[in-house]
Parts: sequence; structure tokens; C-alpha cells
Amino acid sequence: MLRIITWNIQWGLGIDGSVDLRRIVDEAHAIAVFDVLCLQEVSDNFSDLKGNGGANQFAELARFLPGYTAVEGVALDVPDGAGHRRRFGNMILSRLPVAQVLRYTLPWEAASTRNMPRLLLEAVVEGPSGPLRVMTTHLEYSAHKLRRAQVEGIREAHRTACERVAVPREDGPGTYALFPTSASAVLTGDFNMRPDDPVKQRISEPFDNEVPPLLDAWQVAHGASPHPTSFRLFDQSDGPSHCCDFMFVTEDLGSRISRVDYNQTTQASDHQCLDARPPWRQR
Repeated sequence: MLRIITWNIQWGLGIDGSVDLRRIVDEAHAIAVFDVLCLQEVSDNFSDLKGNGGANQFAELARFLPGYTAVEGVALDVPDGAGHRRRFGNMILSRLPVAQVLRYTLPWEAASTRNMPRLLLEAVVEGPSGPLRVMTTHLEYSAHKLRRAQVEGIREAHRTACERVAVPREDGPGTYALFPTSASAVLTGDFNMRPDDPVKQRISEPFDNEVPPLLDAWQVAHGASPHPTSFRLFDQSDGPSHCCDFMFVTEDLGSRISRVDYNQTTQASDHQCLDARPPWRQR
């Protein structure tokens, strides 16, 4: 069994107002001996975020997890006005070997709301059962229109990845070398939508061809049971608590998934982490 945790860490800002990345890592370890850790809202040089000293959190998290391959997924990359860059995005850390990494810039429609560019990060991890694509993302919170376009971008990334498995390209030297990949996939992240949102449900709709759909892992494991709260569980000062963090798996993994849990005790972020054990069988 593969053990995956996904967590919007809000740059390590806990309910107590303290930014503590070591706490994030320690609590993740306490929850599970994880193979892959998918994180959202990782920052670098953003000292104006609440409680944040401006550290390069991508580097700090990599240092706190020796033995894991750290994969950065920078969605926002802007100058700081002093000759340096400010970066914000997602991260995948894997203790399994990592093959090819892809970074998909998701569609960014125009909207008058406060919004920013978003990214889908994909890492192919390799284990005894073969390669598996692990993806993580953080969709826009401010506008339905923006999320809808981003979901279509995710579906397109998954479709083309699966079709590249079905139609292998010619191998070659150097930059044309082939690396393992798979149609089997796990998609994780903060989708900024509630479970009944039609755009969230769009993620799991069938494709026109033999591309395997992405199924909500909680629904596969627990049927019609409501999703547990994953956001604002301990602080509703900015709005009501609800679930907006999900994990999706291709149907070959979902048919034998053994565990999907939303942690309901950690206060290391304003989001609760999601821990799952999908089986691993190469497709």
C-alpha cells in the first residue's frame, strides 16, 4: 500500500498564530509513515504573509525531510523589488524514487476578483508495482469562473498523460530519453469547492475515450457519508467550516483503496490534512 498525505499548510501558520514548518512535518509523521507528502501554500520570500519571516520554505521543508526527493511547484513567481524573487505554490516530497516531473500552468481567465496564477504539479513516483503519477494543486478561491477553467486544465493534463501511455513516443538520446509513466494516478489538493459543487464533480466525469476517470477517494471508500470538515474546523471567524480538500484516484486504484481519513485534531494549519492508502497496481 502507498501512503499519501495531502495538506494545505497555509505557509505553516497554525491556529495559534505561529508559523512553524517543523510542527507541520512532525504532525505529518505522527499521522502516518508516509511515502508521499503533497503540500499547498508553500512560500518563499513572502514576509508580508501573516506570521511569516520570509524564509525559503521549499528549502526548509526539503531540509526537514532528509531521504525524500523534494519537488517544487511554483505557481507565483514575482520580483520583490530588491533584486530577488518571491515564490508561492505547491510541493511534493517522496521517499520513493521520482522519475519525470511536469508542471502544468493552469488556465488563468480574467476576473475582477483578487486572484493569482495556479499550477498543477505532477511527479511520477516509482515503486515495486511500477510508476504512479501523483499530482497536487491549489485552485482559485475567489471566482467560480476561474476554478471551472482550471478544472478543465486538470482534465486535459490527465487525458494527455494517459494518451501518452497508450501511444508511447519514440525513445532517443539526451532530452528525448523516455522515463516511466502510468495512466494510474492520484490527484490531491485544495480545490476551494465544496463536495456538491458541480465544478468539483466535473473532475470525476468520464472521458470520451478509455482515459480512466478520477474518482473522489473519500466517496469510493465511504460511499454517501458526508466529507469531514477540512477547512476552518477550529476557527470560523472568516466563515463557516466546510470541506474543500480532496484526493482523487483513478478507478483501478479506487477499487481497492483501504483507507481515507481527514485528520480532525491537528491545529498546525487552518486546513486539515487528508491521509489515504491507495493500492498500487500498474495500469
